[in-house]
Amino acid sequence: MIDVDIAVIGSGSGNSLVTEDLADRSFALIEGGEVFGGTCLNVGCIPTKMYVHVAEVATAVRDGARLGVDATLERVRFTDVRDRVFGRIDAISAGGEAYRRDGGQTELLRGHARFTGPRTLHVDLAGGGTQEVRAGQVVIAAGSHPSTPDDLAAAARREEITLHTSDTVMRLPELPERVLVVGGGYIAAEMAHIFSAFGSRVTVAARGPALLRHLDEEIVTAFTARAREQWDVRTSTTVTDLHRGEGGVTATLSDGSDVVVDVVLVATGRRPSTDGLGLEAAGIATHDDGRVVVDAHGRTAVDGVWALGDVSSPFQLKHVANQEARVVAHNLAHPEDLQAFAHEVVPAAVFSHPQIATVGLTEVEAREAGHDVTTYTQQYGDTAYGWAMEDTTSLCKVVADRTSGRLLGGHLIGPEASTLIQPLVQAMSLAERIVDVTRRQYWIHPALTEVVENALLGLDLNPSEDTPEFPAHAARHAEAH
Repeated sequence: MIDVDIAVIGSGSGNSLVTEDLADRSFALIEGGEVFGGTCLNVGCIPTKMYVHVAEVATAVRDGARLGVDATLERVRFTDVRDRVFGRIDAISAGGEAYRRDGGQTELLRGHARFTGPRTLHVDLAGGGTQEVRAGQVVIAAGSHPSTPDDLAAAARREEITLHTSDTVMRLPELPERVLVVGGGYIAAEMAHIFSAFGSRVTVAARGPALLRHLDEEIVTAFTARAREQWDVRTSTTVTDLHRGEGGVTATLSDGSDVVVDVVLVATGRRPSTDGLGLEAAGIATHDDGRVVVDAHGRTAVDGVWALGDVSSPFQLKHVANQEARVVAHNLAHPEDLQAFAHEVVPAAVFSHPQIATVGLTEVEAREAGHDVTTYTQQYGDTAYGWAMEDTTSLCKVVADRTSGRLLGGHLIGPEASTLIQPLVQAMSLAERIVDVTRRQYWIHPALTEVVENALLGLDLNPSEDTPEFPAHAARHAEAH
């Protein structure tokens, strides 16, 4: 038995709980996965975006002729890209693990933890043996894992077919010639882009009538249309069976067709990693989808037990998990001054082709909420930089409340969408009036940010709003020049 002040299950965002404010506390950091550092570092945000950047470079070469640049893409060296990506990722993961293992404040336990009581844990160590842990506080930060439909998993087992997920597909030994992506969400969209840009023939089988259906309808329509131009997209389609043959894996689809591929990538969502944690032994409640139930401060109903990140959050986003970790770390150090999670304005991006970014309410959600809704859609191609790009498909849509003059949501599809959305995130986070956002600052001309500026200017807002003057310091600076 070891006794610690704080036990943390999971080495992703939970690893950042070891802060200066808690320097006088002893920690047990328990990680049961194969790698240290969590989803984002090892199999999620960081390696996928390293792959996406290469995919964007390859796509730019292929598209150059449209702008008068004749270039030929010889090939993408998949194994070189893979080794460059994980040569960096694996070293960071190993370094982080060594730091926690050798640090005096933290006891690193590599193994699977389960509760035996409210704040007691049994750990089956990866190298053999067990360890019992008793803690003053326990933080569950076990993350999430890919979810595979049962019937698809059964078919794969019967035929001895390996089903890949985002956890494994980036480490393939070579670039597959043909890939079937099962799913229509953001992981499916990003992986389809990567493998298609690298040279694979990609088929996407999505259960729903469109891709990325949770987004604003205008974005959904635009993205699904662009996806069909790049990949063989089968919507309202499921995989009903799999068979192994000499020519590859034959996937039978519900539309009556067969697709022969080399790799089947399942991207049908992720589930919180709560199975096997023994939550019932501690009396810790979960939602129907398996997420740990927490309050606004990260506390479970069990005294001294907290949770954060994908294991409990309604957002499977690293920037949300990081914010929750900062809040929980503060609350552990300052129980008399509890902070709350900030879930009101949460942006997200899909790094596919085209790129997508979104924040706040969709138009439908805003109307259902009873707002006096006004919207405006600005095409990239109707701005100066959009002309330079010869863009004909990208757009920025903003949703606002006409009466209050406040922004309710922003949705972009096109180059640099994940960067361009930041002024909209700021406007919503600071509750700024749209008229202030557009008129109390300069927007560089002819930068691509004019797409966002013009979208905001196009909104039909309450005419009683006064147009603000430029800040005094800016006026003085202008007069001086």
